[in-house]
Amino acid sequence: MKRRILLLSYYFEPDLSAGSFRAEALVKALLEEGGDDIQIDVVTTLPNRYRSFRARTSRSEKHGALRIRRIAVPTHQGGVIDQTRSFLAYARGVLRITRREHYDLVVATSSRLMTATLGAIVARRQRASLYLDIRDILVDALPELLPKTFGRLATLLFSRIERWTIQKATQVNLISPGFLSYFTSRYPARAFTVHTNGVDDLFLPMVSSEESSAPPGLMQVLYAGNIGEGQGLHHVLPALAKRLEGEAYFRVVGAGSAHGRLARALSRHDVHNVELLPPIKRSDLVSLYQSADVLFLHLNRNRAFRRVLPSKLFEYAATGKPIWAGVSGYPAEFVEQKIINTAIFRPCDVESAVAALRRLNLSSVCRSGFVAIYSRRSIQKEMASDVLGALDQHRSENCLSAKKAP
Repeated sequence: MKRRILLLSYYFEPDLSAGSFRAEALVKALLEEGGDDIQIDVVTTLPNRYRSFRARTSRSEKHGALRIRRIAVPTHQGGVIDQTRSFLAYARGVLRITRREHYDLVVATSSRLMTATLGAIVARRQRASLYLDIRDILVDALPELLPKTFGRLATLLFSRIERWTIQKATQVNLISPGFLSYFTSRYPARAFTVHTNGVDDLFLPMVSSEESSAPPGLMQVLYAGNIGEGQGLHHVLPALAKRLEGEAYFRVVGAGSAHGRLARALSRHDVHNVELLPPIKRSDLVSLYQSADVLFLHLNRNRAFRRVLPSKLFEYAATGKPIWAGVSGYPAEFVEQKIINTAIFRPCDVESAVAALRRLNLSSVCRSGFVAIYSRRSIQKEMASDVLGALDQHRSENCLSAKKAP
């Protein structure tokens, strides 16, 4: 009899999300490593990350040992209330779909704590093992995201939810080494693995560049990714672009909860050297990367972002293009130590950003060493081995229980 794995990921292909790309790569690795012994059920949502990007796909798919079921959720603008409504619809769908199923292992990949908690609930109901892939720390972010009094109450509540969730897990993986200090201090008795994001095969080799819409002679700067509070582009890009008028032309590709704030700030500053473009398929991004002179990255100055490791860094690094990054804490250390030809500046600091740009070598470089170490394929193969190890542990525990039974 095949052993059954349930994978919960709020986003999955063809949706545009770091979690989607990661979950898809993990499923492929599990199918390769698990052979004929496993059956994988993915329960996710219909594409909903961006209102400006819609990919046609079916609610249910079956491909050999893989079954994908997608739940329709309400559209959202990225606000707390909208996201809560959407997640509750997803949670109800997951509980309904899995009610009459049996799984040996539940895998939950979660930038949202509640997806991990949902995985713990399903695993407990199924008496299955639980593998958590933690991609964000909600408890660490809440004090800066919410008003003071409400933030303290929310932090207390979600700290307890986080503790219950982590305690139910058979194994916990962290996506960033920067998370280790937080989790090891709160859960000293537990061991954690760290499997980061990585470089997808899609970005190797690079293809020929496309025609640019930038005026001739201007440095072409590209940002491609989410435009939310976490990125904080509206805090730095309008003043920075204005400062570099006549020298640089910025292309911003993406959408998110702060897209409107960015557009309004650009208008307020009378900025004419920033072009806002809607989200596009990853396969189309390659030519945009090739046409750029510099790749831009920025995280807001919130304390929680000092621990993360943006997935975009791996994509950027694979191109060989110069990287101009407004990050601090662990991501700044990672960039400076691991990726050549980069310039770091203090988040939301225009003067620091300009000074960093002046230090940047505008030539492309070879980062084959980095790509070899951080190949998504290799990382997910190692992670799949860990997941299958948790599955083997479940089988061993069941056998032991059977022997002890009268």
